[in-house]
Amino acid sequence: MSLVRLKNVSKVYDTGGVAFYALRNVNLSIKKGEFVAIVGPSGSGKSTLMNILGLLDTPTSGMYELDSRETGKMSDDHLAEYRNLKIGFVFQNFNLLSRTTALDNVSLPLVYAGVSGGDRKARAQASLEEVGLGDKLNSRPNQLSGGQQQRVAIARAIVSNPEVILADEPTGNLDSKSGKVVISIFRKLHKEGKTVILITHDRNVARNAKRIYTVRDGKLS
Repeated sequence: MSLVRLKNVSKVYDTGGVAFYALRNVNLSIKKGEFVAIVGPSGSGKSTLMNILGLLDTPTSGMYELDSRETGKMSDDHLAEYRNLKIGFVFQNFNLLSRTTALDNVSLPLVYAGVSGGDRKARAQASLEEVGLGDKLNSRPNQLSGGQQQRVAIARAIVSNPEVILADEPTGNLDSKSGKVVISIFRKLHKEGKTVILITHDRNVARNAKRIYTVRDGKLS
């Protein structure tokens, strides 16, 4: 049974009366617990694909099923709720709140989920310990290196125990040593049974995945 399934998905933008196909008839199936990389250069359509996989955008045509639910039939509110439940995001730019401690940054998804304060703190601390930052609970982003900030972002992505970890160029702003540490965490999460989808332009990074897809001119191969 596929956890993620795209069937004939296209995304078309109207650019001054001319149809631009960002994605063309994409088919993709990812099983629970897989580690998959999607590789492509700038402008290939990989960011559009990531937005659709992450329920941040919807296809123009075709079908997207996540955990056997057809997402195209959901309202915007239901999509947002389902996204928060099923997907943990890791972005290239970390997206941390600058004046907030690592512990509170990681707790944020649990606030939105209505988890009580004591439980939030315990789960956020456990997530930070999972990524090797148990000693940085009260540090703010400007007190952390880029690699440490990305590890806080990973802890935030996993704190609500989502079905899918979706990472968009997670090593793009890191030096090679920090990048290797971050990738080792994704490999560890995969071994623990998490489904990891890695979006990258770097084939050396993609080789850490068990399966690699390429996006070019809106087509997936």
